[in-house]
Amino acid sequence: MNEQRTSPPHPQPAPVPHRRRPRYAGKHPRRYAEKYKEHNPERYTETVAKVLASGKTPAGAHRPIMVQEVLTVLQPHPGEVAVDCTLGHGGHAQQLLPRLQPGGRLLGLDADPIEIPKTEARLRALRFGADSFASYRTNFAGLSKVLAMAGLSGADLLLADLGVSSMQIDDPSRGFSVKFEGPLDMRMNPRRGHPASALIQKASPEELAFVFAENADESHAHLLGKALAGRHFTTTTALASAVRQALPRSSHDEQELSARRVFQAIRIAVNDELSALDALLRQLPSCLNPGGRAAILTFHSGEDRRVKKAFAAGLREGVYAKMSPEVTRPSPEERHSNPRSAPAKLRWALKA
Repeated sequence: MNEQRTSPPHPQPAPVPHRRRPRYAGKHPRRYAEKYKEHNPERYTETVAKVLASGKTPAGAHRPIMVQEVLTVLQPHPGEVAVDCTLGHGGHAQQLLPRLQPGGRLLGLDADPIEIPKTEARLRALRFGADSFASYRTNFAGLSKVLAMAGLSGADLLLADLGVSSMQIDDPSRGFSVKFEGPLDMRMNPRRGHPASALIQKASPEELAFVFAENADESHAHLLGKALAGRHFTTTTALASAVRQALPRSSHDEQELSARRVFQAIRIAVNDELSALDALLRQLPSCLNPGGRAAILTFHSGEDRRVKKAFAAGLREGVYAKMSPEVTRPSPEERHSNPRSAPAKLRWALKA
């Protein structure tokens, strides 16, 4: 009798643990990281192209302003020393650095501890080594100290772009934008000073009204000072809503414009930007080599007035040989392709 052989049973595969299908965020996701496909430009090239074609700036991207105009004014040459006082995303620096080679150097200053390492890594990836580029985490009020640390007596060309960068505006966690909900912070360096929420809560109506008028030319400064001073706002949207509610007789467009002006004015106050600009303008002549060129991009009248007066005073005193006879603005094409460039004004001066 033949024995019937049975093959051993096949081992059963281990059960695969159930994983919940990722939830589709939909057209209006709550999380900021899911809101804009532009944050992943390599994956969504068509989306980014559509955003650019519509005359808008992709979220989280920074487009340097008036690049050609700045290059024309500064005239970078090989072997020269340049200072970018507001390194930001490195857009201007990326255009200046190749024109300084061989033998030239660029010093990049920026107070933002979050963005400056990213920009340094980006420029290093473009093969600008330590011999041609160095970054310093400080604002431009420390220009003289930076030059001394670098072993330099002066620079041949200097740029200061006073606008806030798109990376900061488009990041809700920084609290710069009226559009996105986030903590009401607005500090360029989140590790120093006090946030915007503290400034508003501690300010008197008169102090806040002065900030709005001086830093943003806000026509409703006194009304908004009374409405907002002493209140505790924890989020950007709460402050923006309070601005709108304080102007019930104004049109929607006027309310939105006032909200943006309030945010601008508070940001300037939180970071003490005008004092830093005054410090830069005072030390600028001694930080330029003979024949050195300086270009400054401003974004509101308070900044522009200071630059114009400082350059004019230096021209009268013989410190500067020339200065811009009038302000230069972005071209219509640039204003269309990059609306954030619209308020920019460029002035320059040539060291005697």
